[in-house]
Amino acid sequence: MAVVASHHIAQSITAHAWNATLSMIALCPNTSEVHIYTGTPAPDSVWEKAFVLQKHDQLVSGIDWAPISNYIVTCSHDRNSYVWSFDGTQWQPTLVILRLNRAAISVDWSPKENKFVVGSGAKSVCVCYYEADNNWWVSKIIRKKHGSTVTGVAWHPNNLLIATTSTDCKCRVFSAYIKGVDSKINPGTTFVDTKFGEQVLQLDLAFGWSFGVKWSPTGNSLAYVDFSLFVRLIDSLISGAHILFLSETRLVGGGFDCNPMLFEIDPKRGVWTFVKFVDEAKSSTHDLKSSTLFLEAMGRFHGQTRRGTHEAFETSRASGLAHDNCITCIVPLISAGEVNGQETGEKVVQAFSTSGVDGRLIIWSFSNITELLAKLQI
Repeated sequence: MAVVASHHIAQSITAHAWNATLSMIALCPNTSEVHIYTGTPAPDSVWEKAFVLQKHDQLVSGIDWAPISNYIVTCSHDRNSYVWSFDGTQWQPTLVILRLNRAAISVDWSPKENKFVVGSGAKSVCVCYYEADNNWWVSKIIRKKHGSTVTGVAWHPNNLLIATTSTDCKCRVFSAYIKGVDSKINPGTTFVDTKFGEQVLQLDLAFGWSFGVKWSPTGNSLAYVDFSLFVRLIDSLISGAHILFLSETRLVGGGFDCNPMLFEIDPKRGVWTFVKFVDEAKSSTHDLKSSTLFLEAMGRFHGQTRRGTHEAFETSRASGLAHDNCITCIVPLISAGEVNGQETGEKVVQAFSTSGVDGRLIIWSFSNITELLAKLQI
């Protein structure tokens, strides 16, 4: 795994999403605007701002770009969502009234792109679909299921189930089947008899706020993150914050440590384990004694309170990392399932991008996962 390119595009990046050809990227520079740049993941790519989407009144908290329809969906703390379509010269917005009384937090297109889901601070989830007869987007709300803010949402590959995480420390799975929108369900499909909004699963494994939920490419595995920085896979846990499945057996996670981490499952024990930090400049903090870390924290606090500066004490964080601050978003550059493994035939993601509070967009790539694992020193 190597850093292909590093671009300091904004002071801070809240969220980002790529188009299908990886020739454009939409990102929020921690404002109410969405900026669209032209460029590629190549290291010598020149980034130029092509469009600025200005409709939201408050911070844009979520962005997703549909690869087939080319629609962009955004959600914001202003409690609204917009679907943006390109008319050849400009991006035209369509307002989606979510009927929320709190901020919209996260958004995700369904696999078939006929629906999208929005998590909110109103303890509810909005499943939105297009109604052709009236030429507008309709929102159906799943209420009274969450005890607090819905921080993360993710669609199952079958286009019928959604997973959510919340600051009530739980992860839930709901039915999002909408009659007249979804095609007739195969009788062999799991949860075929569930109605819209019915809860089919609740996981209460976290020790803190839950966020960052993802399904594996086949939908056989579900991973989510809690505020104690553990990734939960039903009965397993590994360190992380935001996550992305590279395949059915490997995933990458990143967050407050500013360095993506690679994990894989032990096929014999069925347990997910940490493999290595993706950015090789990282030096493990486990080598530092707890007393040293405590004294370091006390020294920083003492220097900041006495001299009013953040530079009063030198930290032990490894220098030379691609990210200098928290990773806020991990997005695949090549869709899961586009490339097959040579031996097992499993479907893998070959490259992904991360953005963070430091305003950097980092492109990560490798040509072969087997080659990557062969270089590991465990």
